[in-house]
Amino acid sequence: MRLLYLIKKEFLELFRQKELMPLIFIAPIIQVILLGYVVTTDVENIPVTIIDLAQNQSSSHIVRRICSTPLFNVKNIYNEPQNTLEILKKGDSKSIIIFRDSKKTKKFPEIQILMDGVNSNTSAIAAGYFNGIIKKYLVENLEKNGMEMPVEANTLIRFNPELESINFMGPGIVALMLTVLALFFTSVSIVREKEQQTMDTILISRLTPLEIYIGKALPFGVVGIINMLYGLALVILWFNIPIKGNLAYMFLASIIFLTALLSYALLISTLSATIQQALFFSWFSMMVFILLSGLFTPVANIPVGLKFLADINPVRYLIEIIREIFLKGNGIEYFYKDLLSLATISLVVLSISLLTFRRFISK
Repeated sequence: MRLLYLIKKEFLELFRQKELMPLIFIAPIIQVILLGYVVTTDVENIPVTIIDLAQNQSSSHIVRRICSTPLFNVKNIYNEPQNTLEILKKGDSKSIIIFRDSKKTKKFPEIQILMDGVNSNTSAIAAGYFNGIIKKYLVENLEKNGMEMPVEANTLIRFNPELESINFMGPGIVALMLTVLALFFTSVSIVREKEQQTMDTILISRLTPLEIYIGKALPFGVVGIINMLYGLALVILWFNIPIKGNLAYMFLASIIFLTALLSYALLISTLSATIQQALFFSWFSMMVFILLSGLFTPVANIPVGLKFLADINPVRYLIEIIREIFLKGNGIEYFYKDLLSLATISLVVLSISLLTFRRFISK
C-alpha cells in the first residue's frame, strides 16, 4: 500500500507538468511517422546525366529504360562529350552514364558509369540499379535471338521479398520509442528530488529502499510501454508492416529490456548532482545505444575494439528480437540466446544500480 502511494505521487508529479503531455502522447506519433519515411535505405530519384556518344539502337533502348524508371531522375541527355568532372562537382547529377562505340561489336555500346562517391551508400545502390537495367536488356536480346545466359543466379529472398526498408526499420523504431522517453524521464526522477530538497521527506518515510526504487521506476516504465504501443500500432497500421510472430514474446523482451533501461536511468539519476547533468548523460547514453544497436548499420560492421560495447547494449538485443518476431515470425526457441543476454544485462545493471541507490540513501 505504501508503494502505491509513491507510485501515485510520481504519476501526479508527471501529469502536473502540462507542457510534457504533448511530449509524452503526441511526439511519439510524429516521431514514428517521420522516422518511418525518412530513415530508409531505399534510393529513388537519383539525379542522372546521360552522355550518348554511340547513338545506336541499343543505347537508345537503354536510355529510354533509364528515363522510364522512378529510380532515376534524368537531368540532361547529351550527344556530345562533356566535362564530366565539372558536372559531378556542381552536384546537379550524382551519376553520369556514358555510351561510347564499342571496339568489339557495333551492336552493343561500351558503357561507362561515373558515380559521385560522397555518399558511398547511395552510389553503391545506384550502380546496382544501373547494372540491373543493363543486364535485363542483354538477357532480353539474347532471348530474342534464341539464346540464353550460360550462367544466371536465381535469387530467392525470404521474409522481406520486396526488400522494403521500412519492414526492416519499423521494428527498430518500436524499440526506439521504448527507449527515448523512458530513459530521459527516469534519469531525472531522483535528482529532481535532490534539487527540490524533498528527498529527505521520502527517506524518513516507512518506505524501504527497494520500494522507493520501484516507485520511482514503475511509472516511467508504464510511459515507455504506452509509447511502444503507439509505435507498434503505427508501424502496423500506417506503414502496413506485417507481424508474423507472437506479440507476447515481444512484451516479455520489452519488460526485461525496461528493467535494464530504467535501472541504468536511475543509476544516472542517483549519481548526478543536477537535472542538467542527468539529461546530458542520458542524451550521451541514448546516442551510444542507438549507434551500437544495429538500427542503422549491421552490428557486424562495428570495429572489433568497440564490439564489446555492442555486446552489452540492451537496445541491440531488443531490436534483434523484435525483428525476429516481426519479419520471421520466430518463436522463443530461435532467439532465446538474445533473451538470455538481455536478461543477464538487466540483472547486472539492476544489481549495480540498486546497490548504488542503497549507498546513496544510507549517507
